[in-house]
Amino acid sequence: MGRARCCCRGAERLASPSVTRRFRPLLLLIIGLCCGARIGQCQVATTQCRIQKCTTDFVSLTSHLTPAVDGFHAEFCKALRAYSACTQGTAKACRGNLVYHSAVLGISDLMSQRNCSRDGPTPSAHPEIHLEPCNYHSRTQHTHTHSHIHSHSHSHGHGRSRPGYLFCGLFGDPHLRTFKDSFQTCKVEGAWPLIDNDYLSVQVTNVPVVNGSSATATNKITIIFKPYEGCTDQRVYQAVTDSLPAAFDDGTVSSGDPIHTSFGADGAAGKVRALWISERSPGRHVELHAGYIGVTVIIRQLGRYLTLAVRIPEELAQAYDDTQDLQLCLNGCPSSERIDQAGHLPLPPSPPALGLQRQQLRRPGYSAQMQAYPFGARHVFGVEGAKERCSEKLEALDIYFHSCVFDLLTTGDANFTLAAHSAQKDMENLHPHRDRWRIYPRGSAASFFLSNSQLIKKLTPLLLCALSVVFL
Repeated sequence: MGRARCCCRGAERLASPSVTRRFRPLLLLIIGLCCGARIGQCQVATTQCRIQKCTTDFVSLTSHLTPAVDGFHAEFCKALRAYSACTQGTAKACRGNLVYHSAVLGISDLMSQRNCSRDGPTPSAHPEIHLEPCNYHSRTQHTHTHSHIHSHSHSHGHGRSRPGYLFCGLFGDPHLRTFKDSFQTCKVEGAWPLIDNDYLSVQVTNVPVVNGSSATATNKITIIFKPYEGCTDQRVYQAVTDSLPAAFDDGTVSSGDPIHTSFGADGAAGKVRALWISERSPGRHVELHAGYIGVTVIIRQLGRYLTLAVRIPEELAQAYDDTQDLQLCLNGCPSSERIDQAGHLPLPPSPPALGLQRQQLRRPGYSAQMQAYPFGARHVFGVEGAKERCSEKLEALDIYFHSCVFDLLTTGDANFTLAAHSAQKDMENLHPHRDRWRIYPRGSAASFFLSNSQLIKKLTPLLLCALSVVFL
């Protein structure tokens, strides 16, 4: 019990002392990779090992903590001591479990980094959490803690200690990233709803970019924060090209009573309301924070067009009825409005239409309007030139890079390079799942390896066992 067993007969002979000393690094690599395949073909732990529960409890104790909150250090150390005690209690059953030993090392490192003492208080079994009704995180944490206390079956609830979030983004010609991480390029000329549920409505208006092309770009964004009893009444925010206000339509910059203390980058403390606007760069970058529903919206103007990024709790995004099913973030663009072909974005012929560029260059004051990028829309890009320009801002050859190339070939406007770069950064700031950040075009080498990752995982144990036979 507890001894590592791999998937081929005779492999246990590798554990003999003489062979073990000679091939110890290889044995460790085989065991680690075999377990990393995560398909149950390598057994390294007994059924009594409770490391997953220890980790789940630690996440539950720390999910609501932030470094800006008073007492963060003390509470985090308490949680680490509880985590350590839990691992000690299951040490015998977890002998040989690589996850367990990794957790033990991780706890030790964190304690050293945080200067936490080994001896000291641990969190109480029933922590008292102050409920803030107009703070979504407080409400959900309180609900989770309450259900956690009154349920003895929480050991399978890993990942449910904090609410799930969804991301949606729109930029460029326009390129849409849906809640399901589907990446689409659409026409959608005119006004279209991105989000429309019981709490929030987001609508964009797109206009043609180049005469004779189906490509459009966003020049207007309207957001409606719907009333929430006890927290805020309805607020409307509207941004159009060359008008990115730092206030709602009624002139206010926030709504609701102060709900908790926030610390700025300069260390100054201030009260945060249920809904507020933060102007990061006048006329260029605005963020809207709806703390009462856990929503963050980022709007930018780059060149003549707008970009949008939204993070919203999954449970709220799903709060809609049959009359609200036309939501681009939820269901994507209608097939008749798609420019891409099932994820493949065909590049337009180059060079791009010169008519738009000549019109813009003759327009009075155009140079002053294009300060976002020094070259404005003055260049005619070929495929290689567009790739070179996009690579200045985008290192990964993912869908943001390919969207940038598409936009430069379509419009010749170098500001679309900044739009793709900013959209990627906003996604990285708001998207809750780092492992889903990168999306590669269908047919690319990276896409091939990602789509075949399951096959590779299945073949890995077979390859490892074949290697083990060599050393029998």
